Amino acid sequence: MNDLKRTDDFQTRREHLTHLSDEALEQRFWELAEKLVDPMLDLAHHNTTPSIERSVLLRMGFSSLEAKAIVEGVMDRGLMGKGAGHVVYKLAKMRNTDIRETGLKLAAGEGWDEAVALFKEAR
Repeated sequence: MNDLKRTDDFQTRREHLTHLSDEALEQRFWELAEKLVDPMLDLAHHNTTPSIERSVLLRMGFSSLEAKAIVEGVMDRGLMGKGAGHVVYKLAKMRNTDIRETGLKLAAGEGWDEAVALFKEAR
């Protein structure tokens, strides 16, 4: 059996962090996390499709007909880049209502002005 010894360089690799406080380390963590996530969010923002958005809504518990109506509403109002599921979720959260209830109202054509205003504020 070959005696392989792992050379641990953890102490060397962490030297640039030793002067940071717990708060500074946490801030550094979140900065690095954003660097990882931002490109994925950008990719999703610019590369979604109606099919993907319907799929998200199906996984949120909506039927294919309900999802179709919601996605069409999202597309008609220029919110596709926000994500159909995100529109439903954020509107439900703002209204303090159930996600399904909110989505069904959107599918029926209700609440779109509120949803559009909600996302215009976020810009």
